[in-house]
This record gives sequence, structure tokens and C-alpha cells, in this order.
Amino acid sequence: MEPFDFIEMKVPAKAEYVGVVRLSTSGIANRMGFSYEEIEDLKVAISEAMSNATEHAYDDAEGGEVTVGFGLYTDRLEVMVADRGGSFDLSRIKDDIGPYKNNQSVEDLREGGFGLFLIEALMDKVEIKNDYGVIVLMTKYLHENEVDINDDQISTTQ
Repeated sequence: MEPFDFIEMKVPAKAEYVGVVRLSTSGIANRMGFSYEEIEDLKVAISEAMSNATEHAYDDAEGGEVTVGFGLYTDRLEVMVADRGGSFDLSRIKDDIGPYKNNQSVEDLREGGFGLFLIEALMDKVEIKNDYGVIVLMTKYLHENEVDINDDQISTTQ
């Protein structure tokens, strides 16, 4: 299923742009109806993926940019963070990407190992493509308010 909206942004691979992406994430997730706690989780996970890309993808002299894509679906938000990346070809990424495995060597994914564990803890699904650069695809499902209207009320029967 194609996303009902797809937003893509490119930012310089510099730590000072992590906040710009966090603000964008917050705005998009809020508009979709995520809770405050879910939005905070999304911001932390995306910050970790961004930090990994800005710290490890490029030499200082090289510069470079990070591409962030937001796939907005009716039931979830998919966020892609890629270094060395041009624009996202969604169908190709989906065909090539695989789940992040805890047994993968931390060195295989640069020094961002702890960040990846944190991302995995905060998101519902994490997939990584690690051939030319790194693409981290993170999925957060939108859980409608699952509490029944009467579940949180104190009984008044005597």
C-alpha cells in the first residue's frame, strides 16, 4: 500500500540540523494523532538515526547531507533516514530492506550501535539497509484510543 502522503527533506549532515528534523517529526506525528509520549519516542529514535548519520557517514571535509522521508499511512508513520542517499525510491527500498538483527556486529553499522538498540526499543519495527551508506527505516503504528469509554470509570453501583 502506498502512503497517502510522503514528505522528503534533505538537511546538511551536521548536528545542528537534528533539531529541524525533530520539529518536523513532531508536527507530522501530531497532525496524525499520535500521543505526546509516542511523539517523544519518535523524536528520540529519529534523533539517534540522524546523529548516527551526521557523526559517522562523512569526513569533516566531505560535508554531505542526510535525507529524511516520512511515509504517512492511515495506521502508521514510516520514517526513513539515509546518508549517501538521493531521493527515496520507496518500492526499491522496501524490496531491499531487512529487519535489524541484534546479532549484527555493531561495527557493521558504524559506531551507532547503542543508538540502534534505543531506536529498536522505541519503535514498532526497525529495518536497515547497509550497502552504499545506511538507510534506517523506522515504523511507529498509530494506536487509536483503545480504552473503552467505561473502562476507566469507577463503578457507582452499590
